[in-house]
Amino acid sequence: MALARRVVAVVGPTATGKSALAIAIAKAIGGEVVNADSMQLYRGMDIGTAKVTAAERADVPHHLLDIWPVTYPASVAEYQQRARAVIDELHARGAVPVLVGGSGLYVRAALDRIEFPGTDPELRAALEAELATAGSAVLHERLAARDPAAAAAILPSNGRRVVRALEVVELTGRPFTAALPSYEAVYDAVQVGLDLDDAALDRRVEDRVATMFAAGLVEEVRGLVPLGLQDGRTASRALGYQQVLAMLEGATTEQEAAAATKAATRRFVRRQRSWFRRDPRIHWLDAVRPDLVAAATALADGKN
Repeated sequence: MALARRVVAVVGPTATGKSALAIAIAKAIGGEVVNADSMQLYRGMDIGTAKVTAAERADVPHHLLDIWPVTYPASVAEYQQRARAVIDELHARGAVPVLVGGSGLYVRAALDRIEFPGTDPELRAALEAELATAGSAVLHERLAARDPAAAAAILPSNGRRVVRALEVVELTGRPFTAALPSYEAVYDAVQVGLDLDDAALDRRVEDRVATMFAAGLVEEVRGLVPLGLQDGRTASRALGYQQVLAMLEGATTEQEAAAATKAATRRFVRRQRSWFRRDPRIHWLDAVRPDLVAAATALADGKN
């Protein structure tokens, strides 16, 4: 297909430099960036999600950032509709969509032939009531018994996703992961994956979290509390935000919140890597190679 009908996706674990590379690729090929980070969809969640600043995105239009209030329950099915509408609109204008993010299911929802199972209000209400009383860890253990692959891909603290996975299992009688078909894209998609060795990536995570706390993450979370952050079933579980909310409630100190955020992020990075490494279509690049932009742009152009 022609480049004008292509979608370029920059994927991989947190802290590998995906946002910067996506901007560089977009500049090189006449593209615009489309967010595929589930937490960057929320307004006001900037520092803790490492959202690109207004200055950083000044030269390249960005889409699907800051579209929901923190109280909004994120839906991957809704994201799919919005992302494809943006992609189709960019194609109509002759611009190349450059999808970027580490939320694996959101990337697949945008790119692949996936239809998400429906919902059952009574079953969902029962699971959410159990979540409120028993906690997400108990439900995650049940999911691990019913669908080990889904449990491995979902953080035990992400109660909303655990509930959704259990709902799908109950409704379909099949594992949640079975709802994801084989890798079949609906676009001419080129996926560029960024990664580092474990030690280097752990150092980046440490530095990233330390920088976030120094840049005012605690104040950002404090400012979102009056907007309903604690009531946001999705946003309140975001890495960093969950830990700072616990600190603001007096459960931990700031130092303990930072340490917990680092540990949770390291675990999340391993889950991201496991998810993306299963996709045979991704072209993996070392995030610190000196010719990274040139190599990634060549892939985007279809020259490699």
